[in-house]
Amino acid sequence: MADAALGVTPCWELAFDADGDADGGLRDRLLREVVERGVKDLVVLAHDWNDDRETATGLCDRFFAPFPGLAPNARLGYAGVRWPSMRFADEAVPGRGRGAAGMADASSGPALDKATRAALSAVLPGRATLIDQLARMLDQQPEGEAALEEYGRLVRLLVELPPEAPGAAFASDTLLEAGARGEPRMFLGNTARTCREFAQALAQDAPGPPGVPRVWDGARELLRQATYFAMKRRAGAVGERGLGRLLGRLAQAAPGVRVHLVGHGSGGRLVSFALRGLPRGVRTVKSVTLLQAAFSHYAFAARLPHDVRDGGVLHGRQDRVDGPLVCCFSRFDTALGTGYPLASRTAGDDREAGGPGLPRLLGPRWGALGHDGVQAVPGTRTLTLADALGTALPASGCVNVDASAVVRRGGPPAGAHGDIFHRELARVVLAAGRIR
Repeated sequence: MADAALGVTPCWELAFDADGDADGGLRDRLLREVVERGVKDLVVLAHDWNDDRETATGLCDRFFAPFPGLAPNARLGYAGVRWPSMRFADEAVPGRGRGAAGMADASSGPALDKATRAALSAVLPGRATLIDQLARMLDQQPEGEAALEEYGRLVRLLVELPPEAPGAAFASDTLLEAGARGEPRMFLGNTARTCREFAQALAQDAPGPPGVPRVWDGARELLRQATYFAMKRRAGAVGERGLGRLLGRLAQAAPGVRVHLVGHGSGGRLVSFALRGLPRGVRTVKSVTLLQAAFSHYAFAARLPHDVRDGGVLHGRQDRVDGPLVCCFSRFDTALGTGYPLASRTAGDDREAGGPGLPRLLGPRWGALGHDGVQAVPGTRTLTLADALGTALPASGCVNVDASAVVRRGGPPAGAHGDIFHRELARVVLAAGRIR
């Protein structure tokens, strides 16, 4: 993401490995040049979990494009965060067609294509044998629950980390989950049942009349959602251990530069965990804007409505922002409205049947920020997009912005998850940061 790669300038790329260690050359370039280039406000954008480098660069290019025209007198700089993640080959690229994340069309079949196998090998190195075994089972579709249980065992092995690994502690969104290493039910329960539930969801969300659930389509979705879990864990590690620490160094090198964090999908999780990694006393982060953030809407809560013993792993971290934490959400994001709660809920949760199809969750227990905004944080205001752009945003605390008026395009199954390229959302970022 050098200047020549994007349509805005000055811009920088920040890159981190899976443990959150920064590329030193790119980091030092930013620390050196941000002062030389006279930047006053630095907008830092982190991409979703399913974006390779080319897609991530394209996302930054499109999202940043309106900023110079919207704030022509501001001394803006731009940075894109690159972190090791992947995209299943059957998923649409954000902004280029339907869907961007979440469950695939059931009609595509369960076979694992070569491009996705290569991407899995790249982001989960050293596990080629496991990936080959999983691909073979998806291709052959052996009958019986024993085969599905073996498949589930292989999926768990693919994404597990040893307890001492730096990223192992970053899977949970609530404190009780943290005590259990945050493993979701899809790893702990009956694999065959989980695959059937995913298959039902795929058949129900497919275009046209509901199809017939195919259990190995659900098995493929289990692999996708397990990969999402691994990337969710990785986003937390990169945010706290990587970006948070780098922002501390930036505050030392350029104390007058105001930082504005923006994250899409799991990139929202990354920039939010960066708040937990900020060194004490650093107050240079002036705003955070989350776009269709793919983690729990209770992450910032001190107490959960369904269990007062529990709280969000980021509770109180919104106070590390010297300005507002703005969460844009859309009811048209079906990746977060259906796929996310299915993959996230744990063993023993309460649920009710919604007819012969997919079980419907009771209440909002497993909701995502990008689906309905920050929940259970006292003082949080919820605004329409028009109100957010027509009046001054609150100067601090959590602010929900219903962006459904523009974030609405995208077909099944992901819906509008990737529909973030709107001038209105750029204006929200500028308004949150008081950038003029």
